[in-house]
Amino acid sequence: MSLHRASRTPVFNGPAGWNAILPPAAPRARLEGQTGCDIAILGGGFAGLSAARRLHQIDPTLDIVILDAARIAEGGTGRNSGFMIDLPHELTSSDYAGSGDSHDRRLTRLNRHAINFAEGAVQDYAIPEGYFRRMGKINGAASEVGMASNRSYAAHLGQLGEAHEVLDAQAMREVTGTSYYHGGLYTPGTTMLQPAGYVRGFAAGLEAGGVRIFENSPVLRLESNAQGWRLATEHGAVQASRAIMANNGHLESFGFKRGRLMHIMLNACMTEELSPEDIRALGGEECWGVTPADPMGCTVRRISPAQGGNRIIIRQGGYYRPEMQTSAADLARVTRAMRQKFDARFPMLKHVGFAQSWSGHLCLSKNAVSVMRELEPGLYAACVQNGLGTARGTLTGIGAAELALGQQSAITEFFTAEDEPSRLPPHPFDTIGANAYLRWKEWQSRLE
Repeated sequence: MSLHRASRTPVFNGPAGWNAILPPAAPRARLEGQTGCDIAILGGGFAGLSAARRLHQIDPTLDIVILDAARIAEGGTGRNSGFMIDLPHELTSSDYAGSGDSHDRRLTRLNRHAINFAEGAVQDYAIPEGYFRRMGKINGAASEVGMASNRSYAAHLGQLGEAHEVLDAQAMREVTGTSYYHGGLYTPGTTMLQPAGYVRGFAAGLEAGGVRIFENSPVLRLESNAQGWRLATEHGAVQASRAIMANNGHLESFGFKRGRLMHIMLNACMTEELSPEDIRALGGEECWGVTPADPMGCTVRRISPAQGGNRIIIRQGGYYRPEMQTSAADLARVTRAMRQKFDARFPMLKHVGFAQSWSGHLCLSKNAVSVMRELEPGLYAACVQNGLGTARGTLTGIGAAELALGQQSAITEFFTAEDEPSRLPPHPFDTIGANAYLRWKEWQSRLE
């Protein structure tokens, strides 16, 4: 028998902007009292929801319970940038290339499987089309360093036989409306999500199929027993034969992989609704997504009413926080910096205010591996998404579900063959070193 107590539970700073621009959703009940199920899932984000869907695909008779620490779409799913990327996107690389051609080809196939799986959920659960758009994305470059990164990545994609298109400054201006970018690299396979709308629809579809979801029910204690696993919250408990941890970096909060996971906080801002005059002044296309040529640069998206309004979202400002939360001072500081970056890109919109500013948590491993495996008998993990929560979370959720039911697949083979996350320097040297490195990389990519 084993016992794992949560040393911390998720804490969020600022509203989940993607959720805030949608109509209010009726709250779900929190867990009260005792209940039982076949499989309990800790976490209702991309990984947890995908795990539940895959479990029901394999065995529709399963009784499944999802426990979320907040409300659906209020956590990480409402705080990311909504890029579901099919190609290699290694954030610790200078140009996103991964661990070699063979590895990258294999991972690309898996990412596309995740996108197809997500599209199946969109169709089955009648999720609005605007929340899931297969439209591709652009790596935007605003300096010679960025242009060099794009050239390097384009060469890598050429070796992989992957479609891509090099864009010049004029083409970038025609898409984005701004002359800030010197060039870009377009790849067609990325799906752009309204992430909060997508997971809201996903959760509602699962509930219609019998999955029980409890909100505002953070798990405080995991305990194995003769019947399987007991997940205890402040007000109740679930007894399950098996359990899946789909809580990303908070895997470490329960004592797993301590000293091996890097916790990075990113921050984002979303504008108020653009007026018709603003839209005319900006020009460009109605919807697009730009990731920076250098991974440490700014991610920028423009969305339309089909996603929640004519708005622009900008995200940057990474810093290392082993406690997995940011402060109001951190958020205010980074918001000021993002205001400057926004104005540099869109001088015609300097008068447009930010309606929302928020922080979000990325969990990475130094060697870019996830933790998708059986941790203890009957306890499985779908965690450590390495900043790729939409696609990687979907994959690890699918894989954990398959492992829990004794299934083998290309997904389970890929992730169970990965190494353990590398050890980090002891605290506080991890924090000092990581933040110094992030500041240096951010300075290098300041134009991106």
